[in-house]
Parts: sequence; C-alpha cells; structure tokens
Amino acid sequence: MQTVSAKEAKYNFGRLIDTARAQPVTVEKHGRAVVVVMAIEEYERLKAIEADRDAPRASGRASE
Repeated sequence: MQTVSAKEAKYNFGRLIDTARAQPVTVEKHGRAVVVVMAIEEYERLKAIEADRDAPRASGRASE
C-alpha cells in the first residue's frame, strides 16, 4: 500500500486517483494515517463481505 501526505494528495489528486485504482493509498496528515483512498470496486467488495458477515445476525434478530 502506498502512502502520501495530505499536501501531496491535494496537489496531485489526479495521480492519487490513478494510483488508488491499482491499490489502496493511505493519506497521512501531520505524519498520522487519516484516510485510505481505494477503487470503488474494492470498496464494494469489502461492503459485500461485511453484508455477508452481518446477514446471519440480522436474520437471527428478526426471529426473536
């Protein structure tokens, strides 16, 4: 995973997007990781995993 400063992300936003399409990019502010930029496909994949993981709990609550 690549890491960039918030300033670099701001001034090179197009490059940040291009890089994030290939791999997640951590953005740091004052030397501390604050956000990760990733491709929408990767975000949707992670959300689907989360939904699958939470589905049994949700269906269990409905029967209570």
